[in-house]
Amino acid sequence: MKKVLIVTYYWPPSGGAGVQRWLKFAKYLPEFGWQPVILTVDPQYASYPQRDESLAKEIGPDCLVYTTKSFELYNLYKFISGKKEVPYGGFANESKEGFLQKVSKFLRGNFLLPDPRKGWNKYALEKAEELIREYDIKTVVTTSPPHSTQLIGLKLKKRHNIKWIADLRDPWTDIYYYHQFKHTALARQIDRNYERQVIEQADVIVSVSEDVKRIFAEKSRMPIAEKTMVVPNGYDEEDFKLKDLPAESRKIITYTGTISEAYDVDKLLEALVRLDERLKEQLLIRFVGKIPQAIEQRFRDTGLEIELMGYVDHQKSIEYLLRSDLLLLVLPKVNNNKGILTGKFFEYLASQKPILAIGPVDGDLARIILDTNCGRIFDYSDTAGMIRYIQNIFDQEITLVKPESAGSYSRRELTRRISGLFDAKT
Repeated sequence: MKKVLIVTYYWPPSGGAGVQRWLKFAKYLPEFGWQPVILTVDPQYASYPQRDESLAKEIGPDCLVYTTKSFELYNLYKFISGKKEVPYGGFANESKEGFLQKVSKFLRGNFLLPDPRKGWNKYALEKAEELIREYDIKTVVTTSPPHSTQLIGLKLKKRHNIKWIADLRDPWTDIYYYHQFKHTALARQIDRNYERQVIEQADVIVSVSEDVKRIFAEKSRMPIAEKTMVVPNGYDEEDFKLKDLPAESRKIITYTGTISEAYDVDKLLEALVRLDERLKEQLLIRFVGKIPQAIEQRFRDTGLEIELMGYVDHQKSIEYLLRSDLLLLVLPKVNNNKGILTGKFFEYLASQKPILAIGPVDGDLARIILDTNCGRIFDYSDTAGMIRYIQNIFDQEITLVKPESAGSYSRRELTRRISGLFDAKT
């Protein structure tokens, strides 16, 4: 098989949605004639926000995995602060901004560009060049965040005769929490220069949504939209072959993943309070993942029963989806949120459970929800619409999900598209 070098910071035992994108592509690439050679950080040196040891079983037998050490400043932050976790994106797992956090954000935004995980680049670049020579590799993928990983691809492109594919899962200088890092004008300019060099010099850019594609296209006067392919996240059908799941005694609304203060849930909470009393007595709202104490309390103030499961492994998370009656998805109310397509949405879709989404009703998520008929999306202010939808779901007055239209988001089908990028001439 032809070999492709995939440079990714997140790889098992890292947990979370980000790791699964290339873990799943690597799983299915051999079916399309490509052997994945993975270059990642040694877990002993890594600063993962989450760990999920169970994902290791997803690594296919044809996958060659190489690791290197790293210098991790987030681990230093964790040591100094006394916290058990490194910060999530946007410090979503830290509810109070103390003096140390303010200083850390300033340092991160002005002295650690593009991000604190750039301490891996020196070691990764050296190993990547060794692998390119050893396996005569002609195709290299760099995937981010962390966007510092893209600078590895930038240097490899300058030094070697390779086809470089830059996979950008999130916006860079337009990410919704970017302002938190208190960049000076000089730091912003340096970061934007890194971003522009990557998108202009990569042979192919892959983004996860049409709006993220637009954001990057506007960064350059060069026609980079012509070399940009949208390949969203997806779901693995094999993950949903669970049997004999225990029955629930309550009607369950489930939210998985992280939620922070940037998620506007005011009208959702109002809708929950105004539901029919008979339904409210039967409801349980289950959070699987990280939820700040302040937001937890706001949900408890509705009078509904709340259950917090914390972070669980991937398979357990899917089990909770399949045991639910309604799945809740909220997009942060921020600039450029029309292109946010979270990885968990596609697993919501695969579960064939109805989805209640809150976010821009003219964004990429809204388009897919309409196309697949897997649920409804409401504007942040549409309390009445949310009430009607929740009541109708539990009164069984709505039929949803078209499984045939969801198949284009399977991991195997998306890998077919990715392999086509590898095969295409630039």
